[in-house]
Amino acid sequence: MATVLIVAPVFALIAAGYAAVLFRFVSESAHKGISEFAFSIAIPALLFRTIVVSEFPDVSPYRMWGAYYGALAFTWIAALAISALLRERRMDHEDGVVFAIGSVYGNIVMLGIPLVISALGNEAAGPMALILSVNTPLLWLCGILQMEFVSRKGSGSPLAVIRPVLADLARNPLMLGIGFGVVWRFTGLGLNPVVDRTIELLAQAGSPAALIALGINLFRFEVKGEMRSVVVMCALKLLAMPPVSGAVALGTLLAAATLPVVVMLVAK
Repeated sequence: MATVLIVAPVFALIAAGYAAVLFRFVSESAHKGISEFAFSIAIPALLFRTIVVSEFPDVSPYRMWGAYYGALAFTWIAALAISALLRERRMDHEDGVVFAIGSVYGNIVMLGIPLVISALGNEAAGPMALILSVNTPLLWLCGILQMEFVSRKGSGSPLAVIRPVLADLARNPLMLGIGFGVVWRFTGLGLNPVVDRTIELLAQAGSPAALIALGINLFRFEVKGEMRSVVVMCALKLLAMPPVSGAVALGTLLAAATLPVVVMLVAK
């Protein structure tokens, strides 16, 4: 019953977004504005406030990153190996990289944040922020560098490839929210009660807005073409990664209180 109380509201909000388009309460294009609000204002506010005010547990970030990204690395390599088996039919090297990214890259913001906070409470926000702080930069850089390598364009130095990615990340609202939160936390100034309450209200709107936007976007979503590849990617993501992350977490002696955060974010 406890699991239903955690999961049901999350998927109910997604269903509400879908139903809103189905019954024409909103247009299909409404997801763009709602998503921009969620990802450019509300969720950055959530990440900023989380980092500034949260009491981080006694956890090694290296062990947490090792558990989470160890599982990603294992799954990424497995996906590349599977794509090599499929390559003789329809996949080329670049498709293999896309296949690997699709097998590990989840909806950590739209689904991960609401599910983790609903299940584990606000005390899980600190460990979650540690993972979010490097997730997008690391996966983007790995994906782009590997794509550049397999395409063998040789069009420029690694720095020329990385520079535009870093520029995009520097303007990314999620990265800015994390960055400003870290800087402000180190000042030790805390947050004025009025400012804190204002940011808290914005933060509370982030997860529901993201889930509604996801439901609206699903209205026009279709799965076509490589169904076998989609099934394999889902199996790697949902069946392989969670137990691997749990095993790595136990192997690195990750604190028991933060292990569920890692496994839930992996499985989101």
